[in-house]
Amino acid sequence: MKRSLFALLLILPLEVQAVVRPVSPSCEYRVNPIGIDHLPPRLSWKLESRERAQIQTAYRIIAAATEADLRAERALLWDTGKVASNNTLHIPYAGQPLSSGQRVWWKVRVWDGQDRPSAWSAPAFFEMGLLREADWKGAQWIARSQEPAAGPAPLFRRTFPVRARPARARVYLCGLGYYELYINGRKVGDQVLDPGYTRYDRRVLYVTHDVTRLLQTGNNAIGVLLGNGFYNVHQQNAWDFDRAPWRASPRLRLLLTITDENGTTQTLISDTAWKTDDSPITYNGIYGGETYDARREQTGWNTPEFNDASWDNARIVEAPAGILSAQNHPPIRVAQTLRPVRLTEPRPGVFVFDIGQNLAGWARITAQGPAGTTITLRYGERLKPDGTLDQESIGAYVDQNKPDRRFQTDVFILKGHGHETFEPRFVYHGFQYVEVTGFPGRPTLDTLSARFVHSDIPQIGQFSCSNPLLNKIWQAGKWAFLSNLQGIPTDCPHREKNGWTGDAHLAAEQALLHFAPMPVYVKWIQDLVDEQRPSGELPGIVPTGGWGYHWGNGPAWDSALLLIPYYLYLYAGDPAPLTRHYSALKRYVDYLTTRAEGGIVSIGLGDWAPYETETPVAVTSTAYYYVDARIVAQAARLLGNTEDAQRYEQLAENIKKAFNERFYNNQTGLYANGSQTALACALYQGLTTPENRVVVLRHLIDAIQKRNYHIDTGILGARYLLHALRDHGHAEIAYRIAAQKDLPSWGYWIEQGATTLWEQWRGTDSRNHIMFGDILAWFTQTLAGIRPDPAAPGFARFLIKPHILGDLTAASATCDSVRGRILSDWKLQNGDFVLNVQVPPNTTAIVHVPLGEALTVTESGNPIAQAAGVRFLERQEDYAVYEVLSGNYRFLSRGVATRRAQP
Repeated sequence: MKRSLFALLLILPLEVQAVVRPVSPSCEYRVNPIGIDHLPPRLSWKLESRERAQIQTAYRIIAAATEADLRAERALLWDTGKVASNNTLHIPYAGQPLSSGQRVWWKVRVWDGQDRPSAWSAPAFFEMGLLREADWKGAQWIARSQEPAAGPAPLFRRTFPVRARPARARVYLCGLGYYELYINGRKVGDQVLDPGYTRYDRRVLYVTHDVTRLLQTGNNAIGVLLGNGFYNVHQQNAWDFDRAPWRASPRLRLLLTITDENGTTQTLISDTAWKTDDSPITYNGIYGGETYDARREQTGWNTPEFNDASWDNARIVEAPAGILSAQNHPPIRVAQTLRPVRLTEPRPGVFVFDIGQNLAGWARITAQGPAGTTITLRYGERLKPDGTLDQESIGAYVDQNKPDRRFQTDVFILKGHGHETFEPRFVYHGFQYVEVTGFPGRPTLDTLSARFVHSDIPQIGQFSCSNPLLNKIWQAGKWAFLSNLQGIPTDCPHREKNGWTGDAHLAAEQALLHFAPMPVYVKWIQDLVDEQRPSGELPGIVPTGGWGYHWGNGPAWDSALLLIPYYLYLYAGDPAPLTRHYSALKRYVDYLTTRAEGGIVSIGLGDWAPYETETPVAVTSTAYYYVDARIVAQAARLLGNTEDAQRYEQLAENIKKAFNERFYNNQTGLYANGSQTALACALYQGLTTPENRVVVLRHLIDAIQKRNYHIDTGILGARYLLHALRDHGHAEIAYRIAAQKDLPSWGYWIEQGATTLWEQWRGTDSRNHIMFGDILAWFTQTLAGIRPDPAAPGFARFLIKPHILGDLTAASATCDSVRGRILSDWKLQNGDFVLNVQVPPNTTAIVHVPLGEALTVTESGNPIAQAAGVRFLERQEDYAVYEVLSGNYRFLSRGVATRRAQP
């Protein structure tokens, strides 16, 4: 029998598997998300292979209600069959209709270029949130008080029985402004400052938690602690959040669903049966800080055994006016804990901890002392000449008329029992220094630590080079970006914490090269759409309670509504933000048309924070009007709306004509006042005409030389200048600007000890701002040379064109793109140029290799003609250009250093 079976196996055809396989399955940018409400959910994957020139020619996705059914390929909810396609991104689920709370397991297999099938990917899942109001099962909005006062943070609790062992349990919770959730005395999850900040009268977010393992048969307790956040800002501030139309007392809505092993479901909702009391947090304000009185602790308040007879019943309160939606972006978490590097005592009893790094977050402190001992922690990023904390610059806009204003200050009152540890829950600060007073005894460096807090997004990219200054600038930009990603992109983590639209779009390309902020951007673009007025107008900050429509906006800022969706399409291959919000994008451009005079838009902020030379607002505003019109035209084409596409393409051409008629001087060859920003703007935004481009470029170089190769722009020009110089053949000049160490320059900040990027070239105002951060994108795009191809978005095709500039002898960058890892790593070795390249499967790179004296290039020791996956395209000036298919490559060009040294 065994011999017969062996013979049968020999004659049966064996399926030859592909050498490419699908990995990293995700849904809406996240791995195995729960509680989503995107309909339909979209699925993506990457490909891996050890062999070169691998592509996907087809895929098959199957989905089932359980992992067992998926593995057995039975009772399928969805089976695409074999789909002839190379697409791996954002494929919409098209199976059986989805219901609230439903989990769907899925996997994918692909076929390679020889039509060989791969193995199946690892199983993945997505789980829906609550898709209908009725699915909340009558859960009420409850609060401790109706009044939005600055009182203690409220506690809520409820006990309930669980009759049989839970097989599945979910909590759906919206706790405003922020919440902490507990089951049987244990905190649920490690998120902080949750849920995400929105304009609460337009949209509020609920969060889904899997609490299956926290429940027990018998009696259980659920507890919620609420903080004010931006929902109840009680301090007067320059942006009027204390008068926001949504402002109300902290409140929550909660649904707990439990399904036991027998399939029986029970629910618990928020209602008046919940009990409530004051917490030890006697004060919390997003700008002011937090006070925690440990003497008011109620041990075990969130456990089943606690006696809550003295607690009040919760009140039913009015629901927020905003749409209740699922939180689909990753939460904020404590990402890192830092030990101070220095401790001083500038005055008796005044201790200053230097963290050694500017960051967003808070301090955690441990102390031992008598009950009632009051320890005060004040946070800031500067010190006064006497060594004490200086909050003057960052605290100027909160409680402006109160000499005793509270800003970035936490207070910890000891209960007097052993070593006690405190860290705030419902506030975050921007700081490098923590000033501590009232400490019992003398602290040490181990007494306090700093908690770095930001939206928990992966870092997907890295840059380094042989110039240590540029590496420090890159690191400072990384810390500034993460410090200013707090569920929304912000300007600074201390003074304002506002979602300034200009800062956000100026930093977006560097973010998408080095991190994976896509779901945060998707959420924030929805915030902009929620905020937009029927006229199309936008404010300068989003979210807002109404501030920012009369100052702080204009197309140089508002264009975040169009630019970030375009960048998501360019870097992540995601057309949805452009197409889903098409009417909002179109409405904004139409609004600008109503404000234009002869095709020129003069409203809004311009080149903010220039060093010396200012540029007319109309130059930059009109340029963004042009760019926005082109983006709307592209979005229209993605939708197949040819009529709109042609209309907005023609509008863009009309704007370009008006721009040149108004600002270009044929006699001088200058745009406007001839500032670096004006000239670079015209070149970078594509507004120059072929006949004047060379003249404009020459004048730009002259303007730079007059400044001894220093930048003289604000935040808009800083983005235009370096890219325009590279794109027009003068990357060497851009490098000289980038590598300067004296005023004005990024390097000047580093020389002054900066660990984040600053707001002003001279170092005034905030010292943790990301608005000058696009230089990080320039490093990766120019020095390492990794750039996306707009004609093949999502890195389906991309450019690798490294530049050997100045004193550089090496540069390296990686980008774990939506299609896989991209690497460009070059160095000069014994005068030769060595370039290591990694190209993900199913993509193509256009690789530019600098030519040396021999004018020949080899790959892995072989002539190019013998290199698998490489095809010579052309010679462009000092580069040999190749089409490179997926795989790992090593290019060598001999004598490059010698050729560069020749006059």
